[in-house]
Amino acid sequence: MLPVVAGLLLAVAAGGRGAAGEQESPPGSRFVCTSLPLDAAGAGCPLPPVPMQGGALPPEEELKATVLQLRETVLQQKETIGSQREAIRELTGKLSRCESADGKPWKKEMGKGKDTMGDLPRDPAQVIDQLSRTMQTLKDRLESLEHQLRANVSYAALPNDLREMLQRRLGDLERQLLSKVAELEDEKSLLHNETSAHRQKTETALNALLERVSELEKGSSAFKSPDEFKVSLPLRTNYLYGKIKKTLPELYAFTVCLWLRSSASPGIGTPFSYAVPGQANEIVLIEWGNNPIELLINDKVAQLPLFISDGKWHHICITWTTRDGMWEAFQDGEKLGTGENLAPWHPIKPGGVLILGQEQDTVGGRFDATQAFVGEMSQFNIWDRVLKAEDIMNIANCSTNMPGNIIPWVDNNVDVFGGATKWPVETCEERLLDL
Repeated sequence: MLPVVAGLLLAVAAGGRGAAGEQESPPGSRFVCTSLPLDAAGAGCPLPPVPMQGGALPPEEELKATVLQLRETVLQQKETIGSQREAIRELTGKLSRCESADGKPWKKEMGKGKDTMGDLPRDPAQVIDQLSRTMQTLKDRLESLEHQLRANVSYAALPNDLREMLQRRLGDLERQLLSKVAELEDEKSLLHNETSAHRQKTETALNALLERVSELEKGSSAFKSPDEFKVSLPLRTNYLYGKIKKTLPELYAFTVCLWLRSSASPGIGTPFSYAVPGQANEIVLIEWGNNPIELLINDKVAQLPLFISDGKWHHICITWTTRDGMWEAFQDGEKLGTGENLAPWHPIKPGGVLILGQEQDTVGGRFDATQAFVGEMSQFNIWDRVLKAEDIMNIANCSTNMPGNIIPWVDNNVDVFGGATKWPVETCEERLLDL
């Protein structure tokens, strides 16, 4: 269309100059402009020929078509970038799920070498590199088209406005492409860093699980037998203690037996305590200061006639029943005391925390160093019934080994904290010789 308009303007100018050469237009004369169809223009107003290249479109039309094609290409690339960002977000979500596997069970087949990142569709770095290459290819195409236009089209033949507009558009497209490439490079670097961090966390969690599996494969205990160990609490502090992993059910009677050795003075402290919400002194055995050993049930107190602070091993058993609050105290297999009315008709509450070596002021905490046990203990067992005196004697003289049916003394049921340690314990016969 532009060539036709230009031709018409040139024809009108030529015609005007020719008429002026022949005769002057009378003053006050007027020109009448009548539109002619294209087929009549050739006869009445011949137009200068428009240069064509091998029958192709005029340069202006070809340039416009190229600009439109470039716009469509940029829109397609924007859609591609959007889809790739969705893939990146999906990858980040999957990596987050891998990180959250710290607290979930791992399903791993040993020996197969399964890649934990195998569920990813492809490498994100390759995706970013491929997209960067595509953007660079588009930039090269723009530069090639610009060179072709400079070689085949005379810019002098184009209007200044059109030439400046094309230059601006090409510059804008180039800046947009460079900006997109820079953004993709930044996302690539960020994604690489995040992927490395997630992979490191995942490998750390997996190594911890593998170490735990190896420990379990080696055996459930580091000792010859799961019950052949002792807990050592050498200092009177408020941070050395042991903790029984299992808790107690509701009890209407119980028997607690243990071996202990202590020479602490004054008082051996608290060999064990059991606290529940609302009652920190549900069950406590304590020797505090110059007071005798006391048994507390629901914060009610009974003094026990036991004497064990001579630095030798002693076997201690205590029985209690809610019926009339009856209790018995045994030392080295011999009954030394009995009594009643100790928290009668009070059932022992379930779900509490059982601590070795500390007296609890709240459930599982607020220990007082002056009440801490100093010494060693072993074979801490609890039954949900009152054992017979004969059974207690057989346990004390090593005639029988009877683990507690509620709390047995096993290595994987006892944790130690604050510097408390577990050591192999002397045999039962060696402990008897120490009496």
